[in-house]
Amino acid sequence: MLFGRTPVLPTPEQALKGRPEPSFTVPERHTVLGNPLLGPYPEGLEVADFALGCFWGAERVFWRTPGVWTTLVGYQGGHTENPTYEEACSGMTGHTEAVRVVFDPSAVSYEQLLKVFWEAHDPTQGFRQGNDVGTQYRSALYTHSPAQAAAAAASRDAYQKVLTGSGLGTITTEVLPAEGRPFYPAEAYHQQYLDKNPGGYCGIGGTGVSCPVGVAKAPGE
Repeated sequence: MLFGRTPVLPTPEQALKGRPEPSFTVPERHTVLGNPLLGPYPEGLEVADFALGCFWGAERVFWRTPGVWTTLVGYQGGHTENPTYEEACSGMTGHTEAVRVVFDPSAVSYEQLLKVFWEAHDPTQGFRQGNDVGTQYRSALYTHSPAQAAAAAASRDAYQKVLTGSGLGTITTEVLPAEGRPFYPAEAYHQQYLDKNPGGYCGIGGTGVSCPVGVAKAPGE
């Protein structure tokens, strides 16, 4: 599927079946922020899911953002239940490499996180980010409320205008509800990978085009 050919998303029938329970455990706490990785989360916090290429570098971008309470990496948007990293990299799960961001909306808005998202990668590349090629590296936003969905779509459309004005291509980012697309946490060694391995690989790189603050507001806000 991937070797020397254009990556193709598997259908549900083609995808690996996975397993009803995870085959590994997830660490209890974030190595940088010190907060629990898994919910339930404290009242008042919100959850947002982002896919923007290799999740090692993507997670670091978000944990460095003020107002973010915890982050964790995982697999989302595909068909395989409780996948492993090797399965995700095979291209036969349909999942993205995703980052779950738990944030305090009184300290950082979802719109501000969208700005971080757009500027941290190139959302026009389809099934790749730079030298990383595969369906798991595609750009996606998995939204947790109608407000998030409206803000995500508005920010995509506004950023497209900025990219077009800069001579860049068409955004390929999926904007889909998180409902029905479970987030499966990744293996322990992937969590906060670049904190544990400061010299490790980071495939994250933006277009250099700024996403204007405020473009992501939902209609009527």
